[in-house]
Amino acid sequence: MISTALARALRDSGLRWRPTAGDAFRIDGVEADQEVYILSDMTVEAHDYGTGTVLGFNGTTEWALDSVALDDTLWLPHEHQLRQFLAATFRSLTAQDGFVVEIETEGQSHVFGADDAANAYARAALYLLDSLAVQGPR
Repeated sequence: MISTALARALRDSGLRWRPTAGDAFRIDGVEADQEVYILSDMTVEAHDYGTGTVLGFNGTTEWALDSVALDDTLWLPHEHQLRQFLAATFRSLTAQDGFVVEIETEGQSHVFGADDAANAYARAALYLLDSLAVQGPR
């Protein structure tokens, strides 16, 4: 699973979350921020309102949480979601002393390593987001 630090960096660099079933998240900035929740129609559902998206907790949770605003959560994207974000820039994932993701932008290869695949993908996505921000809108 992606690290909290990389998830925050991705969010701060502009990666946006549209909650769907199966997504992992933490409640950001509270003592329970180490607990990982999974969106599921049975336990945690996304509810869209005119004022924003709220994640509603169904049934009993260990500390009686009813709902939390999307802005108060931290999405922990899965490997496949990060690979999908990398899209056409993605070249490979290899296992060598950890994991290495290779992407290609503007004809140049870039590699990103980490102890697990999710964090390698996250580092590549962070690079891509930051390079897009430097280039600005086209």
